Amino acid sequence: MLGSRKQQYWLYGVLAVALVAVIAPFVWMVLGSFKTTGELRQSPPTWWPETATLDNYTQLFARLDFGGYFTNSIVVATAVTAGNLVFCSMLGYALAMLDFRGKRALFVVVMTTLMIPGVVTFVPLFVLVANAGLVDTLPGLFLPFLVSPFGVFLMRQFILGLPRDLVDAGRVDGAGELRIYWRIILPLCGPALATLGILTFLGSWNNFLWPLVVAQTEQSYTLPVALALYSTGQNSTQYGLLLAGATVVVLPVLVVFMIFQRRFIEGIATTGIK
Repeated sequence: MLGSRKQQYWLYGVLAVALVAVIAPFVWMVLGSFKTTGELRQSPPTWWPETATLDNYTQLFARLDFGGYFTNSIVVATAVTAGNLVFCSMLGYALAMLDFRGKRALFVVVMTTLMIPGVVTFVPLFVLVANAGLVDTLPGLFLPFLVSPFGVFLMRQFILGLPRDLVDAGRVDGAGELRIYWRIILPLCGPALATLGILTFLGSWNNFLWPLVVAQTEQSYTLPVALALYSTGQNSTQYGLLLAGATVVVLPVLVVFMIFQRRFIEGIATTGIK
């Protein structure tokens, strides 16, 4: 009995240390956004602001076209997330429930694409976007990412766990494949869709390199790009402005994560059909 209690204490201790390691950078970011530039540069650093100020946030909203950049980020992240939810689930359904020639070869292609680093396809993808005339446009920011190999693989693996009898029953009743997908399969994919939605939205919202290259004028900048460009001066980096912008950028991510996390847990708890 004593040994089990010691193991629990060790487990709680390790989890507490891990929790502090994860939360500490975010706490530092939020507290640092209320500090002056001089306090951020002083050594040794301080946790709590000696003189809390809102100058960083005032400068952030006054200097940047925050509304335009925020709208661009919302449009791009929403379009990428919606496209992945629809198209990845469609392809996942086809690879899991339909029988057609070349099905295994197509799945091998998806898995091969999943293992290729994104940096390898960055230049060819930019060339395609440039040839299509989509450079410095919002469609050029989200069209190349409407389908992801990981999303197709995730949806296929989840749909494989659903009973084929439901699909066969729909076919017997005369339903087409699109109706079976929309009325039978999709409502049962809540947990997988929630997971895919969270990961896709986070990845698109925080994406920096692709918008930095494609968006060449301020009208197409997303929040991460605008924040990085405007917080760096000719001689020094404005850390207060950078921390304030990072705090504002993180807030929508936390809201989306909390909303979909609850739905994800409820979907797992209520979906006992597998």
